[in-house]
Amino acid sequence: MKICFATNNPKKIEEVKAALGDSFEIVSLKDIGCSDELPETGDTLEHNAFQKARYVKEHFGLDCFADDTGLEVDALQGEPGVFSGRYAGEPRSDERNIDLLLKNLGDTSLRTARFKTVIALLLEGDEYKFEGVAEGEILTMRTGNGGFGYDSIFRPVGYTQSFAELTMEQKNQISHRGKAVAELITFLNHR
Repeated sequence: MKICFATNNPKKIEEVKAALGDSFEIVSLKDIGCSDELPETGDTLEHNAFQKARYVKEHFGLDCFADDTGLEVDALQGEPGVFSGRYAGEPRSDERNIDLLLKNLGDTSLRTARFKTVIALLLEGDEYKFEGVAEGEILTMRTGNGGFGYDSIFRPVGYTQSFAELTMEQKNQISHRGKAVAELITFLNHR
């Protein structure tokens, strides 16, 4: 089955392809000739995910899925949340986002946080939603070279390493996106 993952983030595509295996052909926005900036004007992860998926379906006619992910930090009342990708403003920069988050946290001891992912699937005229959450804490400094986004400062519960220090396989088993993708795969395989 061929399905579009409404993203051009090569790391996200790599993670999802690794999790899905060979039973699906995943194509990116670039693969379908979409160079548009997909809309993300919602105030929730779910709204943004469906907004992006509907845009691809409407403009390119393909079944697709889109995700939106946010990091919620308890000491910051849930920030950066839905604004995680552009927390430090435009142009988007993982490094500047991390710098701002660490600055805003300062030396507080309350460092609990969670990543949330919502996947919106548009398939054969119907819409479906899948969610995943990874609980953890924000580290005081970056560790590891893998992953992307806030991975180098997020340590999941039960681990001594940050997401950026785990292998892709380890991360996919416990991450927010990995959990949401697992729900998506289960759904697709049992239709």
